[in-house]
Amino acid sequence: MADNKKEPVKTAVGEITNAVVKDEQQPKLPWLISSAMFLAPLCWYGPIGSTRSVLIPELFAQIDPAHKVWAVGILATVASIVGAITNLLFGALSDVTRTKYGKRKPYIVLGTIAVAASLVVIANLASIWGIIIVWIVAAAAENAIAAAIYPQISDRVAPKWRGTVSTFYGVGFTIAQQGFALLAAQFLGNVKFGIYVMATMTVVLAFIHIILIKEPSNLDEPKVKFDKNSLKKYFFFPTHDARDFYLALSGKFFMVVGSTIVTTFQLFIFTDYIGQSTAGAGKSISIFSMIMLFIGVFFALVGGPLADKMKRVKAPVVIATFALGAAALFPLFIQKPWAMFVYAIIAAFGNGLYNSVDGALNMDVLPSSDTAGKDLGLINLANTLGQMLGAMVASSIVAEFGYQSIFIFAIAMEVIGGLAIAAIKRVR
Repeated sequence: MADNKKEPVKTAVGEITNAVVKDEQQPKLPWLISSAMFLAPLCWYGPIGSTRSVLIPELFAQIDPAHKVWAVGILATVASIVGAITNLLFGALSDVTRTKYGKRKPYIVLGTIAVAASLVVIANLASIWGIIIVWIVAAAAENAIAAAIYPQISDRVAPKWRGTVSTFYGVGFTIAQQGFALLAAQFLGNVKFGIYVMATMTVVLAFIHIILIKEPSNLDEPKVKFDKNSLKKYFFFPTHDARDFYLALSGKFFMVVGSTIVTTFQLFIFTDYIGQSTAGAGKSISIFSMIMLFIGVFFALVGGPLADKMKRVKAPVVIATFALGAAALFPLFIQKPWAMFVYAIIAAFGNGLYNSVDGALNMDVLPSSDTAGKDLGLINLANTLGQMLGAMVASSIVAEFGYQSIFIFAIAMEVIGGLAIAAIKRVR
């Protein structure tokens, strides 16, 4: 087992105090772990995220066209509340779990099964409220996977490789965001079959991830005695050496709010705001997603090496966040499909760069390696709450002021998020 003594590790980007695996213990890049972390976002975010953003809105439009916007907002809000609770809970539980399969694998396996089963049930429902209720289970299972899968970088990767492995994860996340959205758009004419495809893919990809990551038994780790101190450590917000951690958390929150407010209604922006038919919107979403995918993957690939060359992880994240705000200027003033494609080009640059480097930044500001699951769960909580607020605000703004106003709000959120990240001091 790796030495758990938390000694400061000085790197080009600052001083790392949360390393489980030391640099000298991992002289070569862990390729299998890197490959597994590339697949990690594809296991959960790709299938369930694209179902939520592309297929479910179309399913709601088929069931009750008059209330489709309301239904999407309610679904996102309820799911995000569930996610906010379960992400933190499962992250903390995985930190204290001791099994012969390791501490993360059980949650990934059970979460994957629950996600797939929930999607199959949803595909056969014709009730908005029925779908929302089942989606609560799907959201809880999704966050069980997310809370357990991401801390594997902190568990298994030395500080000098975190940026590289984060790039693998970032490329995977970009493909999960855009590649699966592109895939899902092909099933707008057959939503039920599309959801079946997503359910199948989450099981297959999670199985491959588990094989590649080869998480060992952790029965040799000291068991956590549940008393007042351990409960405070593993299940409550960190209070020691956590300033930069909370700035990173806040920056991610505002960044996600700004991007979610646009992506939540991607289908309806093309149909109701721009005026395309459902078929036309499906083609536009395909083009939009292809732009986001290829440009996003390119900058996700170059983001890590660029950050290494600059010896900076904070600056690229700040630039990426501001870029997402700048992207929203185009559809704000121009109600044409090409304006959304320009948004996609700029946002793809921002998303790719952000996804590539943000993971390394988050790892470097963790208060402790012992509570990586819980603390990364808190950062994921910022992501979840950002999605929730973005969906809630988007629904309210669309209802009161129309689609144009969501772009103004998106710009403001990205500026605030970029400023929060810029204030981080521990890393450069």
